[in-house]
Amino acid sequence: MTAQRGREARTSARAAASAQLGPETRAESWQRLGKETFDLVVIGGGIVGAGTALDAATRGLRVALIEARDLASGTSSRSSKLFHGGLRYLEQLEFGLVREALRERELMLNRIAPHLVKPVSFLYPLTHRGWERPYTAAGLLLYDTMGGARSVPGQKHLSRAGALRMVPALKRDALIGGIRYYDAQADDARHTMTVARTAAHYGAVVRNSTQVVDFLREADRVSGVRVRDVESGQETDVQAHAVINATGVWTDELQRLSGSRGRFRVRSSKGVHIVVPRDRIVAESGMILRTEKSVLFVIPWRNHWIVGTTDTDWNLDLAHPSATRSDIDYLLEHVNKVLATPLTHDDIEGVYAGLRPLLAGESEETSKLSREHAVARVAPGLVAIAGGKYTTYRVMAADAVDAAAVDVPERVQESITDKVPLVGADGYHALVNQADHLASDHGLHPYRVRHLLDRYGSLIGDVLAVADGRPDLLKPIEAAPDYLRVEAVYAATDEGALHLEDVLARRTRISIEYPHRGVDCAEQVADLVGDVLGWTPEQRQREVEVYRARVEAERDSQAQPDDEAADARRVAAPEARDRLTEPVS
Repeated sequence: MTAQRGREARTSARAAASAQLGPETRAESWQRLGKETFDLVVIGGGIVGAGTALDAATRGLRVALIEARDLASGTSSRSSKLFHGGLRYLEQLEFGLVREALRERELMLNRIAPHLVKPVSFLYPLTHRGWERPYTAAGLLLYDTMGGARSVPGQKHLSRAGALRMVPALKRDALIGGIRYYDAQADDARHTMTVARTAAHYGAVVRNSTQVVDFLREADRVSGVRVRDVESGQETDVQAHAVINATGVWTDELQRLSGSRGRFRVRSSKGVHIVVPRDRIVAESGMILRTEKSVLFVIPWRNHWIVGTTDTDWNLDLAHPSATRSDIDYLLEHVNKVLATPLTHDDIEGVYAGLRPLLAGESEETSKLSREHAVARVAPGLVAIAGGKYTTYRVMAADAVDAAAVDVPERVQESITDKVPLVGADGYHALVNQADHLASDHGLHPYRVRHLLDRYGSLIGDVLAVADGRPDLLKPIEAAPDYLRVEAVYAATDEGALHLEDVLARRTRISIEYPHRGVDCAEQVADLVGDVLGWTPEQRQREVEVYRARVEAERDSQAQPDDEAADARRVAAPEARDRLTEPVS
C-alpha cells in the first residue's frame, strides 16, 4: 500500500508541474482516473467545482475534477461578469453575505487574480429629492466600510450636470443627480477555466467531456463514481474516499442518480443579458438602475455594454436556457426609460441566458430566494453544495472540502486559497510595465499585448510561444479581429477546448461580441483548432455545422414569445458532445 501511495504521489508531482490542459494531458488523466484512488472526486466544472478542486489540491489532497460538457459551460459563463459585494443585498439585510463578498472581491483584485479581475465604476442615478441621496449614500457608506473602499475608490456624489457629463446618454429628466461607486468585473468563463488550470498546476486531474453515469458504493457509503468519456464512449470506475456534488442547477438530478436523499432543493432562476456596441450608449461609467422587481445593470464590456438581467423561474432544459422575445423586450423597455437615444433590437449583437442555482425557499419569487450557500453530507462519502454567488466561490469551496474531510482518512489541512494566486497572476504587474517592449519584440501593437495580458497574465509568453515559427498565428481572426489566431490554437493546446463551441463561446467571447455570433469565422477557427486536435475534414465540417445550428437555434428561440416555445427551438439543435446522456452533470 505504501509503495502504491508513493507511485501515486510521484504521478501527482509530475502532473503538478504544469497547468496545461491539452490532448496529451487528457490522455494521461484518463489513465489516472482508472488507476488511482482519490481523496476527493469533484463533479461539476463550474466555478464552485473548479474552486473546490483547487482548494482540495492546495491542501495536499489527491483530487479529480470531472465535467460532462466543458469548463464553465453552464451558469459560470453566463453571469453578469461582476465580482461584486451585492449592493442590493444590503436592503435585504444580508450583511454577512455582503461583507464576505467584498472581502473576496478585494482578494481577487489585489492578490489572487489581478490579471483577470478589474475595477469598474457605476453611476447610481438619483430620481427623488430629499430622502434618496442620504438613504443611498448611507448604504454605499456601509458598502465601503464593510470592505469595499479598501481595493476600489469610495463613492462620489454628483449633481445632475456632473452625472450627465459622466453619462451623456441619459435623458436630462431621468435623474436629479447621481452617486458613482465602484465594483469589479471579470470574464467569468476565463476566470473559471483559470481556476481549474490552477488546480491542475497543483496536481488535480481536471477533465471535461467526462460524465458521471453512476455512483460506486461499498456497503452504505459512496466510494467513487463511474464515468464515461463522451468523446470516445469509454467508461471507467474512479475510486474516491469522498465525492462532492458541485453541479449547480443539476444538483437535484445528481442526488437522484446517487440514490441519496438531498438535504436541500435547488431552484433555477433565469437571467438574460443583451450585448450592444459601446457607441450605442455614450458614457464613461456603467449604470445601476432600479426596476420594480430588482435592479438592472449597464456594464462596460470591452467594446460593448452588457445590459441585464432578468429574474424569472425556469423549469425547462437546464443545459440551454433560452432568452425569449419578451425577455429582450423587458431589458430594452427598462433601459430605454433613461436613455436619450433608445436601444432597438437592431442594436443587439449578442444575447445570453444563464440559470442561477438558488436554494428553494418559501417565497415563490426567485429574486427573494437566498443567495447564501448550503453544504450537506447527504450520505457517507457524498457531499453536496449549492446556492451562493459567483463572487464567494472560494468560501463555498472551502466549506465543501471541510464537509468532506470527515471521509478522508488522513488529516486535512486548513484552506489556504486566500494566499494562492491563480496561474498568470505572478509577475503580471511587471509585464504590464513592459508591454511596449513585449509588443516590439513580437511585432505587435501595444494594445494587443495589453489585451493578451488581461486574458492570460504572465502566461502570455506561453501563448506567444505557440506562434514561434508561425507568424501567421499573430494575425487577427478574420471576422473577429479582437482576437488573434494564436488564441484559438492555445485554447486547444493548453486550455482544454475540445470543440469549436468551446473556443467561440467560452475561451473567447466571439459568440456574444459580434453580430454574426461566430458563424463568419467558424471555418477558420475550426481549421486552427482541428490541427491541434487531429480532426479529419469530416470532423471539421461537422463542428462548423453543429455550431451554425446552435446559433440558428438561439436566434430562433430569441424570437419566441414564451419559455416553452423558445426552449423547443433551442433544444432541437444538435449537441457537439453527442454521447451525453441524461442526467447530464
